Amino acid sequence: MITKEQIKIYMENRKNKSTQAVAAARAGISAQTAYKIDHNKHRPKKDRKHDWKTRKDPFVEVWDKSVKPLLEQGVYEATFILEELQKQYPDKYPDNLLRTLQRRIKRWRALFGKDKEVMFRQVHEPGKLGISDFTHPKNIKVTVKGEPFEHIFYHFRLPYSGFNYMQVFIGSGESYTAFAQGLQEALCCLGGVPETHRTDSLSASFKNLNNAATEDLTERYKAFAEHYNMQVTRINPGEGHENGAIESSHRHIKNRIEQSLIVRGNSDFDSLEKYREFIREVTKRHNQQFAKLIEAERAGLKPLPETKAVDYTEIVAIVSNTSTITIRQVTYSVPSRLIGERLNVRLYNDRLECYLGSAHVITLMRVCQPARGKRDHKIDYRHIIESLVRKPRAFRGARLRDAILPNESYRRIWEHVSHTMNIADACRFIVGVLHLAATQNCENDLAIEIVDLIENNQPLKLSVLQNKFNKIKSQPAVVNISQHTLDAYNEFIPNYHRTQQ
Repeated sequence: MITKEQIKIYMENRKNKSTQAVAAARAGISAQTAYKIDHNKHRPKKDRKHDWKTRKDPFVEVWDKSVKPLLEQGVYEATFILEELQKQYPDKYPDNLLRTLQRRIKRWRALFGKDKEVMFRQVHEPGKLGISDFTHPKNIKVTVKGEPFEHIFYHFRLPYSGFNYMQVFIGSGESYTAFAQGLQEALCCLGGVPETHRTDSLSASFKNLNNAATEDLTERYKAFAEHYNMQVTRINPGEGHENGAIESSHRHIKNRIEQSLIVRGNSDFDSLEKYREFIREVTKRHNQQFAKLIEAERAGLKPLPETKAVDYTEIVAIVSNTSTITIRQVTYSVPSRLIGERLNVRLYNDRLECYLGSAHVITLMRVCQPARGKRDHKIDYRHIIESLVRKPRAFRGARLRDAILPNESYRRIWEHVSHTMNIADACRFIVGVLHLAATQNCENDLAIEIVDLIENNQPLKLSVLQNKFNKIKSQPAVVNISQHTLDAYNEFIPNYHRTQQ
């Protein structure tokens, strides 16, 4: 049976004065068929729709009595249904029929299943809507000073223009402080305020909190929005597609971050701030493709307020006699002069700002909150070293002994001296080393020197180390003073030259 296309080719060639044999050859038909076409004796068969099955349905016998009742009850998982059939009819429905069953179920749901949810794409107007969300790095693995860095991204986006702002926060949990700090920085970077701000249900930020704490955070968010004169809306719980304007953008920016890390050559950063600068630069380049739309939308934004809103949580902590405070299951050391004082602690995502009254006394780097029931420590030996020098043997049994030692090198030093010296000498040595590191600001160099002595089986003497590292002091600047003459004062006496005349 020849096709209509072959007949068309034959007829076009005949119109162009080709012979019957040549036209038939070009169309791929026989000379006999060409003769019938020329004499109007060829009648092509009508196209028939393929509406019959080419293979026997393996589920035809059990569909109505076993499969269909499950589908009507809302059981759509083909793997589960196939397992049920294998239980009822052993050795009759092998695993290689899974794909066939999936196709049958898909067709049944299209013909007889429940109506599916319809997505209504929105038309966005400039300056009307900003969206916030958190997203996890997943495939983005970075280190800070060689240590694995657990973090989460805060993401803000304007759906009309495509403006994006992304910030890095420590830990994997979503907190109000990270949310408020990220949103405030995003608005400052944008240079204006949209009319409405939308988030998810914020339940992620409030999980594991009692009702009172949840209501308190909700009120704080409302106060934050009022400060910026924004209306606030939330998507319905569990309906992530309602935030599709930012969910899809997560993937694009994170892909760009991954590729930028590959181009950079490594994923290690000297500090958290360096990593944040890298993310800001990646986001800035991403925004350049929407530069004209972003500038147009900025014209429709409301102005920023004169002052920033509160983007931290304030906690009151009393410094214990161990020179520590405990914040969110983490124990932090503070200078011993603050023992017994009541500190107002401003809790940010990455730091703690401590105030005594209105006076700022210290900034502490925040540690990720451990899992419920667990505790962590952040001890700076510099805060307590003067007390430890007066009673070095207290180091041996100190509850926070391992946390007092600043890093693995110092833990290795303690492990060595505790086995090679009597306990009194070992305590005096390690405390003396810590005091030397604190007073001479030579923590890393001192550790390298001692570890090298240990590896070369050299004796460890505190006095030798003190003599060597005490010499590392900044020399006072040499100031050359030229002595002036007494006559030079005459220039400052009024009318001196007139009286001399």
